[in-house]
Amino acid sequence: MEDKNRIKNYTALEEEYSSLKKSKVVVIQVPYDKTATYLKGAVNGPEAIIDASKKMELFDEELNQETYKIGIHTMDPLPVQDLPPEAMIDKVYSSTIELLKAGKFPVLLGGEHSLTIGSIRAFKEAYPDISVLHLDAHYDMRDEYFGSKFNHGCVARRISEICPIIQAGTRSLSKEEKDFLATQANGRIKTVNVYDILEMPLWKDFISRSLSEHVYVSIDLDVFDPSLMPAVGTPEPGGIGWYETLDLLREVSKDKKIVGFDVVELCPIKGQVSSDFLAAKLIYRLLGYIFPTKK
Repeated sequence: MEDKNRIKNYTALEEEYSSLKKSKVVVIQVPYDKTATYLKGAVNGPEAIIDASKKMELFDEELNQETYKIGIHTMDPLPVQDLPPEAMIDKVYSSTIELLKAGKFPVLLGGEHSLTIGSIRAFKEAYPDISVLHLDAHYDMRDEYFGSKFNHGCVARRISEICPIIQAGTRSLSKEEKDFLATQANGRIKTVNVYDILEMPLWKDFISRSLSEHVYVSIDLDVFDPSLMPAVGTPEPGGIGWYETLDLLREVSKDKKIVGFDVVELCPIKGQVSSDFLAAKLIYRLLGYIFPTKK
């Protein structure tokens, strides 16, 4: 058997379960952090997730299945590190739309959150009724940040211009964002922040009911509490937990059709691999919810 450390794909799968032709799922790596405004390092996030995934047990103890048998192909990292954000977004769009046309299920690994603009553009073409479940500590609703409309702090604003979005786990925003959200009476943007979660016993049900039939999930890892996930570019105290997040994703996957997702903003910390492993495990568990195998 080939040494897992030499295999450069998610979960170190051998050819039988990782070839593009045979795989349902295709992982797109987007190593990019040009618009980072606090800590740099998300450019190394995709590689850290891939490395951590090689150490996972591929039998899922919750789901009683070996999810990898659906086939998971990992593309080489997109060559975007030196591009301006608009060009990076275009590259993500073209890669994502190509996979959707081929009938594949894209999973994007960031890198910073601005990459989601490109993937949502592609999904909107493939699924006109698409809505986005956006898990994040930050509202990301600025119209412009540090001179760019494509900064990671503007990603949810740009998504809302493409399709409906519901945010969960949010707990940090500017006065500009608060004023903007106060004007949104058309239901295109909905938010369940951490204070709502504390007061709404049925918050997961509300989120699921608010989404369209086809759903794209965008997970900024800073939605988790920093005690669980310290390796992010902009940590915020008071985040949600592992099991809360899984419960939400499980409910949405049962009620709706999740057609793609991304996991972004991992900013690896040297010598601290638990964050990398959490991200890798989160991807595998979510794939298990989306693709349950027959018992």
